[in-house]
Parts: sequence; C-alpha cells; structure tokens
Amino acid sequence: MRKGVSSSYAPVAGIPELKFEISHFAKFFLDIDVDPEGCIPTVGSLNGSYLTFLVAGALHPGKDTILFLDPGFPVHRQQVHALGLNARGFDIADFRGPKIEGVLETQLADGRVAAMLYSNPNNPTWMCLTDDELQIIARVARRHDVLILQDLAYIAMDFRLDLGHPGEPPYQATVGRFTDEYALLISSSKAFSYAGQRVGMLLISNALFKREFPNLTLRFPFTHFGDAVVLGALYTASAGVGHSAQCGLAALLKSANDGEFNFRSYVRGYATRAEAMKKIFLSHGFQIVYDTDLDQSIADGFYFTISYPGFTGPELIAEFLRYGVSAISLESTGADRHQGLRVPCQERGTPGARRTPLAVRSG
Repeated sequence: MRKGVSSSYAPVAGIPELKFEISHFAKFFLDIDVDPEGCIPTVGSLNGSYLTFLVAGALHPGKDTILFLDPGFPVHRQQVHALGLNARGFDIADFRGPKIEGVLETQLADGRVAAMLYSNPNNPTWMCLTDDELQIIARVARRHDVLILQDLAYIAMDFRLDLGHPGEPPYQATVGRFTDEYALLISSSKAFSYAGQRVGMLLISNALFKREFPNLTLRFPFTHFGDAVVLGALYTASAGVGHSAQCGLAALLKSANDGEFNFRSYVRGYATRAEAMKKIFLSHGFQIVYDTDLDQSIADGFYFTISYPGFTGPELIAEFLRYGVSAISLESTGADRHQGLRVPCQERGTPGARRTPLAVRSG
C-alpha cells in the first residue's frame, strides 16, 4: 500500500507477480503445469465458479445443465439457478471406486451437461476422491466433452497425507494430472486463513484456456474460452480483484513456494478440533452421518456431519441455536442422507482470539 497500489486499478486478469506465484504453486503443490496466463485472481473462489458456470452454459448448443457430484456447497447450485441454467446431481458416497463410471455415464448420456463440479476434500462430508476415481472422471468427461470444475477450497487440508515440501511428492490430488481440459477453484480463505480479503484463484488448464468454442459468440465477443472468462465474464462481473489483496496473496504464495511458510502447520488445528468435537458428539448419542471414506474412517478436517436419533436436520438446527451453535442441514447440500447437519470446526470471535468452539463447550 505504501507503493500506491490502493490508488491504481490492477489488471483485470491479475497482477503479473500473483499470476506467476499461482502458476508455481500449482506446480509445487499439485504437480500440474498451468501457464500464468490461465491463473486468474477472483473475488473469492465463489466468484471463480460463477464466472465458469456463466461461460460453460454458452459453450455448446443444447448443453444447459451443470452436474453436481454431491454433497456440495449449496451456493454453487444457487449460482447455477441465478444464471438460468439447469442443475442435476447425485450423492457420490453411494458410487465410490469403479462404480462412479456407470453413474457418470448415465448422467451424461442425454448430452445436456455442459460441466460438472465436485469438491475435494468434500464440503460437507470431508470425503476425498482418489487418483483412480479422478482418472475415471477425466475419462468420462473427455468422452462426452464435459468441462470438469474441481473445487479445491480446502486444498492441502486432507491431513492424512503428509504433503511434501514444495515440488516434492506426495501432492494434492487433482484431476489435472489426468486430463488437459479442466478448471480449478482455489480459496485463500481456508488454507491461508485470508478470508477477509475476498481473493481466490481460478486456474484454467492451458489447452482449455486456448480452446475455441464458436457458440460463445452468441453471448460474448470472443470464441476462446480464456478470453470469454477474463474479458467477457470477469470484467463485467467485478472488473477484477482489489490490487492490495492481490499483493497480499502473492506474498503468501511466494513464501509457501519458497518453502519459508508451511501454511499447513497453521491450519492443522482444524483436524485436532474435529477429532475432539467428534468424540464429544459421539459420547452424547450423536452419530457421524458420512462416517467412511471408501474403506477408511472419515478423516478429521474442516467439516464433518452429524445426526441425532429422532431429529430431522432442520429440527436439530433449531435445537442447536438454543446453545448458540450454527450449522446447515444436509438437505441443502444435495445429500441423499437428510437426517443430519454439517458441522464446521473453525473458531469464531475476534481476530487472533483463542477460543474453544461453542459446540465443544456446550457438549
């Protein structure tokens, strides 16, 4: 800010130093190559999904539907409806492993799906798709020419994996290693605890960024996917991201890329908090709704799901509010298992305060 960035507009596509660091972050922590051109700062990752849905709905004649691999974040489906697009989904917990191929083929068979979205780690269940499952998703999407949108809001927060130093395996799981056409949503709010600045990242693969879609001219004065996203969608929606916020994120990413800032060590407390909260809930008669991840117990992370015998999700929310505890019903996430809630493990209160979550204090 002393350099005067707060008094000058940043480039719509992002400042060069941030685009450079996003590109390197993708290489060092996901083991994928995305040119800086396709690394777009957005006003939070939700802005990135909105832009991508907007463009995806104009890619092909007759493709007006977004497929959700549920459960998921309810606002994504709200965005699709706000854009006048159609949405469909299925609960992925019932189709893990090789079974995912059959259900995807069924969902895509009518040729109406333009794009599919899933989160990994999953919000709200904290399930994590494997490389084998991501490879299947990539193969089926390629067969039907469907855009893959991977929500990495909780990147590197599957604490079962001891992710290596920058540029060393193991890496965050991503579909980007199995296909050349994809888009990734990365949030700075969770892994980097940078929520107040509203700055996220949209990473568009090199092949997709440059791919030409003649049908785009019906909505934008561009035929290339990247131009439609940046100049057609982002510019009209927000004219880019605040300059100083981009500088802050660039500095965070550079520190992580250089190996100076181990950001995972600062957020590992979410896993510790989840473990403690689960024990308390289970000891008081609650149940974990999505309790397994393939053949493993669900990992400890930012979210988990709970239910209580005899209560619907909305009824349980009403009871929780008596104790000052907030949550959302699984009904709103596209889950097939409605009798439960999503429980967050973050702390609330004044910045820097070290407080025990209300759910733990109240039991």
